[in-house]
Parts: sequence; structure tokens; C-alpha cells
Amino acid sequence: MQQSVSFQKSETRILINEFIRSVYNWMAIGLGLTGFVAFYVSNSETMLRLIFGNKLVFFGLIIGELALVFSLSARVNKMQASTATGLFMLYAALNGATLSAIFLIYTRSSIASTFFVCAATFVACSIYGMITKRDLTSLGGFMVMGLIGIIIASLVNIFVRSSGMSMIISYIGVFVFVGLTAYDTQKLKAMALSQPGGLSQGVVRKGAIIGALSLYLDFINMFLMLLRILGNKE
Repeated sequence: MQQSVSFQKSETRILINEFIRSVYNWMAIGLGLTGFVAFYVSNSETMLRLIFGNKLVFFGLIIGELALVFSLSARVNKMQASTATGLFMLYAALNGATLSAIFLIYTRSSIASTFFVCAATFVACSIYGMITKRDLTSLGGFMVMGLIGIIIASLVNIFVRSSGMSMIISYIGVFVFVGLTAYDTQKLKAMALSQPGGLSQGVVRKGAIIGALSLYLDFINMFLMLLRILGNKE
């Protein structure tokens, strides 16, 4: 009996570890693609003029990104695994194109140093979310409310254009995405255990893509908030 329980626990740990490894692999691929596209676009005068010299193209990319995120989140269970993967890669590439502007605004050394600060913070939050026995559901709900507040404040600041307000939003934003990273990481364990049939490669892939998308968004937004605080402008 004890051997059976021990075997089940071992299988559960393996399932969780494999799923989480897949999530982080896809997240890393997404971040790598975003970084590559951002760097390429920032060094192409033609691409910069196309994206930032034409408001229709720029806002079209933003709308396209939002559509991809909502489509993936709402319809992933109805998609083929290859389709979900392709949409995630497309989103990462489009995001890289719009984020290329940071190379024009901030020095590359400050972008690199901020990236490493963000990566270290992200890893620490992920480890906490993975090992803590505390239920972070209430924290996640609180952070989602904070995220809504940040979005509203950012929209208001488009018209107010207050540098002080922008800095406050950035500090609060770092706090919010630190909490969301821990919360989303903890959710991965529940996602791993809820995979239907336990072992369908397509279903596991789609779950991993959704998990990767959540952590990717946490990382990118935390990085941008930190860059506003720590970045040195050109």
C-alpha cells in the first residue's frame, strides 16, 4: 500500500516537472523570438519607418496582438496544438516588432542590465510560487484588480502626460507583476494535474502554450516597468 502511494506521488511529481519544463521552454522560445525581432527591427530603418512612421500600421499591430492573446486564451481548447503554437509564435514576433522602440529610447547597456534584473526577480518569484504551500488565489485576485487599475491609470496618463504619475504606475506595476508571476507559477501545478487523459501530447502542448503565454506576459510587463525605472535614455 505504501509502495503504491509512493509510486503515485512519484508519477505526480514527474508529470508536474515535465509540464512545467515544457511551459518554460516555450516561454523562453517566445522571449527569444521577441528579442530577435525587436533587435532586427531596431536596426532596420525601413522597418522602423513602416511601423512607427505609419500610425495605421502601428495600431494595427497592437490590435493584432490583443486579438491573438484573446483568441488563444478563449479558444485554445478548440484549436489544434500546432495552431496554438503558431499563434503564440506570431504574437511573440509582433510584440518584438512593437517593442523595438525601446532600443531607440534607452541605451543598450541599460536594456541588458534591466533584463538581467528582471530575469533574477522573475526566477525568484517563480521559485516562491512553486514551493510555497500557501494558496495564492486571493493574492492573484488582488493583483488582477491592481492590473486593471494600472491599465486605467495608464490610459488617463496618455492625456495627462505626467512623468510623476508614469513613475508611480511603474513602481506599482512591478509589484503587481511580481505577485502575478508567483500566482501564475502556482497555477501551473494545478494545470499539470488537470490534463485530460493525462498524457495526450496535443492537449499537453496546448496547456503548456497557455501557461507559457501567461508567464511571458508577466515577464515582458515586469521588464517594461523596470525599464522605465532603471533604464537610461539615449
